[in-house]
Amino acid sequence: MLRLVADRLITTVPALVGVIVVCFLLTRVLPGDTAAYFAGPTATPQAIEQIRRELGLDRPLPEQFARYVADLARGDLGQSLTTGQPVAADLRARLPASAELTLFGLVLSLIVAIPLGITAAVRQGSMVDHACRIVATTGVSLPVFFTGLLLVTVFYFLLGWAPAPLGRLDTFASPPPELTGFYLVDSLAAGDLETFRAALAQIALPGITLAIFALAPIARITRAAMLAVLASDFIRTARAAGLSGRTVVITYAFRNAMLPVVTTLGMVFSFLLGANVLVEKVFAWPGVGSYAVEALIASDFAPVQGFVLAMAILYIALNLLIDLTYGVIDPRTASAA
Repeated sequence: MLRLVADRLITTVPALVGVIVVCFLLTRVLPGDTAAYFAGPTATPQAIEQIRRELGLDRPLPEQFARYVADLARGDLGQSLTTGQPVAADLRARLPASAELTLFGLVLSLIVAIPLGITAAVRQGSMVDHACRIVATTGVSLPVFFTGLLLVTVFYFLLGWAPAPLGRLDTFASPPPELTGFYLVDSLAAGDLETFRAALAQIALPGITLAIFALAPIARITRAAMLAVLASDFIRTARAAGLSGRTVVITYAFRNAMLPVVTTLGMVFSFLLGANVLVEKVFAWPGVGSYAVEALIASDFAPVQGFVLAMAILYIALNLLIDLTYGVIDPRTASAA
């Protein structure tokens, strides 16, 4: 297992190098002038040029890249010009909000998608099967920002059931004592049920938005994998041996269908990290996605580069976790690796 982890980490080095190089070059060719933006519309060309020299933007690209890599080697992601804080500090402060929202949406989708996919495969051609296809098609077809705006319109503006989509807590609640950075977990750990209910009410709509986006591929792959396994010879043998239908489906069929489902979970989680950017803007969620968008609008390079690098590291860690999960589900995969 340790050898597998070491091999996977070695193969991620070229990917990280590529992310660093491409992200640096893209931020330099994007339209907009950082110095002109922060100098203001009334600034003189001399003032803009002075700011450009102070930021080091007047130097050749190879020299700028060398300085950037040297700073990365020291763990310095640069300083945000929009917030005035180090990018690493901003990411640490905002990443828990994005992670909580992403995990909440993923858990919601799993609670619905996996039972729906299993039931649709077991009862092929039934109403549940048709409902699974409709849900999968709808989830793929609806853009995530449209789903969010639709939920806000219905449940906040029309029905008044949901609180205002203005962040992680309403104005009458205070954040719980920080333990994990996840308000739901920290409020429960502190025994503060009022804050827990307030945090749950705020995360419900954005979480459901992400869950609808993630539900479609998970339900579809679960159904397809279960159909393939249920048609196998060993399933017919298990049924002929007199095992109960629940034992055959859950213990034998679903266990063998888990590998493609786990693979899909990894891809869906990476998609959710990207969808977070839109959802956070719709719901004014103070995560890293909205932080990166605001920096991009202001042509603030350092936060954008830090955001992309952080997402790349999360994606690599997720793929490593998936590889380890393969070994737990089917030890033959670990030995083959």
